[in-house]
Amino acid sequence: MKAELTLRSKRSDKQVSKSKFGLFVKELIRDKWMYLMLLPGVAYFLIFKYVPMYGLVMAFQDYRPHLGFFGSPWVGLKHFIRFFSEPSFGMLFRNTIILALYNLIFFFPLPVVLALMMNELRRERFKRFVQTLVYIPHFVSWVVVVGIFYMLLTTENGILNELIYAISGKKIAFLMEPEWFRTMIVSQSIWKEVGWGTIIFLAALSGVDMQLYEAARIDGAGRWRQLWHITLPAIRSTIIILLILRLGNFLDSGFEHIFLMITPTNREVGEVFDTYVYTKGLTQAQYSYSAAVGFFKSAVGLILVLGSNWLAKRFGQEGVY
Repeated sequence: MKAELTLRSKRSDKQVSKSKFGLFVKELIRDKWMYLMLLPGVAYFLIFKYVPMYGLVMAFQDYRPHLGFFGSPWVGLKHFIRFFSEPSFGMLFRNTIILALYNLIFFFPLPVVLALMMNELRRERFKRFVQTLVYIPHFVSWVVVVGIFYMLLTTENGILNELIYAISGKKIAFLMEPEWFRTMIVSQSIWKEVGWGTIIFLAALSGVDMQLYEAARIDGAGRWRQLWHITLPAIRSTIIILLILRLGNFLDSGFEHIFLMITPTNREVGEVFDTYVYTKGLTQAQYSYSAAVGFFKSAVGLILVLGSNWLAKRFGQEGVY
């Protein structure tokens, strides 16, 4: 009797699995063009995000290119111990954390504020013009952005410095003095990316039911009341999800941007993990050591994502997963 019941349960499980597989195939055929559009994104993440993760084994080896991953000797945590013992570790960690906090505090809220302001524009043509205007800097390379700021701020015929000199009689070495480095980095990031960051928030705002605003106006709510009680709650989950994803790249300061702005006089406040990995890994060929530094940065990002996602769910919000 037990054998018959076991056999029946196995048959039913097989039938369920076959029906699920058949349903999946039908959905795949029905939505084939959507899955086809998904392929480039999947290929990008596989090739440039997941496959390179195999190279992290170098962090636990004395990697030699001629020996490869399988022939290089294993050294355990040697490179991590060296990294944490380096005198430069404190400087690198401090610079990276301060820049990350500056970007989180000053940069992250601005796309939300700008999206809310653009959402209040009633003339469609003017709204599209403003959107185009704030999107354009995103497509400008960091080389061009740094070049523009150099022409504005250099002490040798820089437009802004010439204006300051005409007013105060002295010039400011923005590009050389360390105290101006972080301000310039955050300012350039805001100018270049804040407009592009509004896209997701504007898309979320477009899905808000207009009847809610009409009901609020009937009840006597003004613009600020509508903003606080309708608009912000409508995009709250989007803000939280993007904040969690932002924390995943918390220590990612942007190599190209920082590298172009660093000079010998501001290196003490400008050197971050990304530029350090480049210096040790490519210019000095310390592959295993630079892989250990990159591994540490990625591990911190993973912990921040998991922790922030847990906190978001703990407070009743939707997380990333």
